[in-house]
Amino acid sequence: MKPKKQWLLGVVLLLILPLILSACQAKRSTAPVIKRPYQKSEFIMGTICTLSIYNKGKKAVLDKGFARIHKSDNQASLTKKNTELDKINQNAGIRPVKVSADMWPMVEKAMYYSKNSAGAFDMSIGAITNLWKIGLPGARVPSQGEIDQALPLVDYHDVQLNARKRTVYLTKKGMRLDFGGIAKGYIADQVREVFKKNGITTAVINLGGNIVVMGHSPVGKDKPWNVGVQNPLAARGKALGVIPEKNVSIVTAGIYEQYLKVNGHRYIYLMDMNTGYPYENNLAGVTIVSPKSVDGDALSNAAFNKGVKGGLAYINNKHKQNIQAIFVTKDKQIYLTNGLKKKFKLNTGNGYRLGDPTKLTGNE
Repeated sequence: MKPKKQWLLGVVLLLILPLILSACQAKRSTAPVIKRPYQKSEFIMGTICTLSIYNKGKKAVLDKGFARIHKSDNQASLTKKNTELDKINQNAGIRPVKVSADMWPMVEKAMYYSKNSAGAFDMSIGAITNLWKIGLPGARVPSQGEIDQALPLVDYHDVQLNARKRTVYLTKKGMRLDFGGIAKGYIADQVREVFKKNGITTAVINLGGNIVVMGHSPVGKDKPWNVGVQNPLAARGKALGVIPEKNVSIVTAGIYEQYLKVNGHRYIYLMDMNTGYPYENNLAGVTIVSPKSVDGDALSNAAFNKGVKGGLAYINNKHKQNIQAIFVTKDKQIYLTNGLKKKFKLNTGNGYRLGDPTKLTGNE
């Protein structure tokens, strides 16, 4: 009987094996790449978001991508009532607030970069941004008295996270979290995951300047995308140079968008948590190239805070994480982290030139 059982087992295995192999082959097969994408745009999160899919027959996945954007926006928006973020802020100094498992990773990332950047990115900047409201209805220049009252409420050390209970507690009344410097990056990564689960291999996710390129360019197999680096002194979409990339995020923080102009002075949306005013350094823009967009989003703000010299040192220390940066000054000089020096291609005729990092004084 024993030989017969072994024979039967061998027959069963022979029958099952082709099924397993065919299932694996079906899983590995991907929809063909097309040169003209399925595309959809919506105005959401205060900006124009555009999703482009280059896999044949996958148009319906665009709606799934936007469903993911709307879901996260309804969790982390500052302009909507009763979002998870709104509930955290409304209970500042009162009680901890439990957040969803879906939103918790963004909260943890915000705390990580608040610590990692030594407060150059501070998740509790909301008390200041809520005064200025740059990029929102009611934007204004607050009084010095208002700023002085809000500054003590900006300190990520006063934010208590409980990972086991998944709660957030702002220990001082009047504190406010603001995820404007990290949310779009986190959401872009979530959209990429939705695309992957639905068989998308080649796509562009553009959430108002937070760009994720998936796979290779539709121009040809294994051809990289030629990603334009935003010219921060020009309108969105104007590039000062390009970098060939695959499967990366490109995020730019700069003076070209979301600003308030009063009496001829331009106040940008990036806030200095030490003064309560927008930054006044010589930087026009910082572009971060990274595997994940959530990292690029937070780091673009943190690097802007540190200036050219400090920012270069900060991002160069993240080389092993495949994170790189491009710093652009108002006098049209470009500084590159070490990993981009052989990849970045400067467009000619735009007045920009590559700067020498060894000549930086720290006042840029």
